[in-house]
Amino acid sequence: MPVQPTYPGVYVQEIPSGVHTITGVATSITAFVGWAPKGPTDKARRVLSFADFERACGTISPKSYLGYAVKQYFDNGGSDAYIVRLTPLDAQPGTADAGGLKLLANSPGQWSSSYGVIVKVRADAPRFRLAVVKFPADASGNPNTAAVPDEVEAFENLSMDPAEARFVVEVLTDEQRGSQYVSIKKDDPGSAPQSTPQAVQFQGGTDGTVPNDPDATVSADWFLKGLDDARQEDGPLSRIDLFNLLCVPGLTDTNVLGPLLPFCKGRRAFLIADCGRNATLAQLQNGPGISGGTDLINYGALYFPWIKAPDPLSENRVSDFPPCGFVAGVYARTDAARGVWKAPAGTETGVAGAVGPQVPLTDPQNGTLNVKAVNCIRNFPVYNTIVWGARTLAGDDEVGSEWKYIPVRRMALYLEESLYRGLKWVVFESNDEPLWAQIRLNVGAFLQDQFRKGAFQGTSPRAAYFVRCDKTTTTQNDINRGIVNIIVGFAPLKPAEFVILTIQQVAGDIQT
Repeated sequence: MPVQPTYPGVYVQEIPSGVHTITGVATSITAFVGWAPKGPTDKARRVLSFADFERACGTISPKSYLGYAVKQYFDNGGSDAYIVRLTPLDAQPGTADAGGLKLLANSPGQWSSSYGVIVKVRADAPRFRLAVVKFPADASGNPNTAAVPDEVEAFENLSMDPAEARFVVEVLTDEQRGSQYVSIKKDDPGSAPQSTPQAVQFQGGTDGTVPNDPDATVSADWFLKGLDDARQEDGPLSRIDLFNLLCVPGLTDTNVLGPLLPFCKGRRAFLIADCGRNATLAQLQNGPGISGGTDLINYGALYFPWIKAPDPLSENRVSDFPPCGFVAGVYARTDAARGVWKAPAGTETGVAGAVGPQVPLTDPQNGTLNVKAVNCIRNFPVYNTIVWGARTLAGDDEVGSEWKYIPVRRMALYLEESLYRGLKWVVFESNDEPLWAQIRLNVGAFLQDQFRKGAFQGTSPRAAYFVRCDKTTTTQNDINRGIVNIIVGFAPLKPAEFVILTIQQVAGDIQT
């Protein structure tokens, strides 16, 4: 606000600089969708390590590729992921009557049978303590209810009075500080509890009709419906604030993968798709087979073949696994070491934990698939198993798409998301030259920072990028409609996919 001078003297005032720093967003946050033994089904769960995943969603299960893929992601350099858990419609949460309290597990599944609750009522007040405990497993892996359980969380001074700050319903269901294991009905929490000297086990929790075969799980009707519901406007996948990569481990049906592409486009994310478990060269010689139009298929990439790796549930015997978890980790590791503009392929992309590809490929076989937009996973001496392809689904040479390469598409997504979030301050500002100048300043500073990091082609900023926001981009008619137009251009780096070495024999100095 301008200073209002009233007395003779010197006045000091501060004015804003007009600088609104734009910060680049994360580039490798991965959303995994699949069945897990436990965890919320109405929202995505964020995990920052495989140990986080085990605490939130249970351990690896032979019924699903999800746990394997998440572990392979973190083993290969991933650091941030969201888990969207899908369950059959007939899955049920366990219930327990704890001294009069009517409790239920906070998510469906047989997992709740390993847990119980202990209630201890205070003698001097109508308040009580609620502890959630976990029973140790016996030799068969079943909960041993005769053993002393381990306390996993506790809530003190709970009350049955809705007017109290420690009302049991509000405490247990609090979004941030509530229970990680149990819930309670708001309309029927039960009666004032009595002390329970022993832990009350949860009963009746079921996983529902989940096949023991993970390939059958990802093709089950309830799974496909859950996947469709998850990406609806109010679905758990859509409610994630930011994710960059999408993986549905083991999903190989091209008719289901195709509809995921428009969702990825709307979220500025990238789909890492798995080929069929026993896919052959003949099946893929005409391309991935995932349709969606040239404006959509550049939002995903297909990898072939599956990867052989030790299975911790089978005494580390080698099994075949879908590549998406490994590859997502390689993306994250490459982004951290080199930047999102570097192709996630090459001799630096060794796949940790891999024994080798399911199908060994020769150079001519690789060449047949590469020009058809199928990214190969190869095994080379010295380098072992590596990712040897960096094309989007639009990378077929016959398509001729400008979004042929994965790093070009992902770099554009990074710029779009960063500018989308970093320019929110512009909304409702006065739409005239002072605003346009501020936009050019801030966007230009962000792009200049990317240029210094080596994200663009060119030896000078003029050759690498441009920002236009002035009366040539925003007309008076645009101003009248409340629109400001910003045009940003960048010269992307493209991978050296083919290295051609020319050797010529020199005859020598022949005297004549």
